[in-house]
Amino acid sequence: MIFSGFSCNETGYADLIRQAIIIEDMNLLKVGMVQQSCSTDIQANIEKLKKSVRGCAELGAQLVVLQELHNSVYFCQTEDASLCDLAETIPGPSTETFGALARELGIVLVLSLFERRAPGIYHNTAVVIEKDGSIAGKYRKMHIPDDPGYYEKFYFTPGDLGFNPVETSVGKLGVLVCWDQWYPEAARLMALNGAQMLIYPTAIGGVANDSPFEQELQFQAWQLVQRGHAVANGLPVITVNRTGKEKDPSGNTRGLDFWGNSFAAGPQGEILAQFGTDEEGAKVVDVDLDRTEYVRRGWPFFRDRRIDAYQDILKRYGK
Repeated sequence: MIFSGFSCNETGYADLIRQAIIIEDMNLLKVGMVQQSCSTDIQANIEKLKKSVRGCAELGAQLVVLQELHNSVYFCQTEDASLCDLAETIPGPSTETFGALARELGIVLVLSLFERRAPGIYHNTAVVIEKDGSIAGKYRKMHIPDDPGYYEKFYFTPGDLGFNPVETSVGKLGVLVCWDQWYPEAARLMALNGAQMLIYPTAIGGVANDSPFEQELQFQAWQLVQRGHAVANGLPVITVNRTGKEKDPSGNTRGLDFWGNSFAAGPQGEILAQFGTDEEGAKVVDVDLDRTEYVRRGWPFFRDRRIDAYQDILKRYGK
C-alpha cells in the first residue's frame, strides 16, 4: 500500500521530493488475515485454519491473525458449565500445534484460545507465536460482555495482564480481543505503551432476533469505532472476525449471524483490505509501519494530550 498526502496538481517540486522520500522509506509488513466459519468439529476447524494460514504464507505473509476462539463454535450463546471442558492450558495443545506451523512457515501467528488457568479460572486469551514456534507473549481479554447471545462473564475471568504490546520479530503488537474494540482507553493504552499496530481477534455478529436495520446500524458502528481508534492513535488496525450462522443450542434465540467483514485499516482510518460477509479464506495486506511517524507529525494528538486534566477518567461516571 502506497500512501501520499500530496498530489501533483497541488504541490511544488519540494513537496514531490518529500512524497518520493515517503514512498521510498516505507517499512512494509505483509499481514495475513484468516476469516472462516466454524463447526462443532474442532479438528476440522483446526485443519481448515492451517490450510488458510499456509495460504497466507504462500502470499508472503510475515504475520497472520486468526479470529476469536477459532478452534470451536462460539460457545458463549448459552451458560453451560460442561463447556469449560473446551478450555486448555497455555502452553498446551493449540500452542504446540500452531507453534509447529509457525516454525515451519517462518511466520508470527496470533491465536485466540479458551485458556484454563486453574480449576474454575478461565480466560479468553490471545497468544502470539514467534516464527521459531515459541510463545512471544499473551493478552487476556480485559472487557468481558454479558449480553443476549454473548454470555462471556459466565466463562471468562477478566484479564490481569494489562495493556502491554507483545514484542516480536515483526514489531510490537497491540493485541486486544473483540469487546475490547469498543473501548478507546484500551487502544490508547496500547498505543502509549509502544504498540505499532492494534490487532483484534473477533467473534461478533447480529443477534438474529434484531431487525435487519438494527443489525446494519450495529455493524457500521463496529467498524467505525475501530477506524476511529486508528485515527486517534495514528496506528494501523487489523480486525479478524468469524463468519457464518451459528445456532443457539438453547433455542431461546434464532442464533448469531456473524458479520465477517474482517478488515485492515491504515493510521488515518482508511480501509486497506476487507473480506465480504460470507467470504472465507485468506487475504494478505501490506501495512506500512513507518507511516505512523508521518501521520502523527501531521496530526499530533499525542503532543496535545492534556494529561494534567484526565483524572476523572478513573471515575465510573460524573462527579
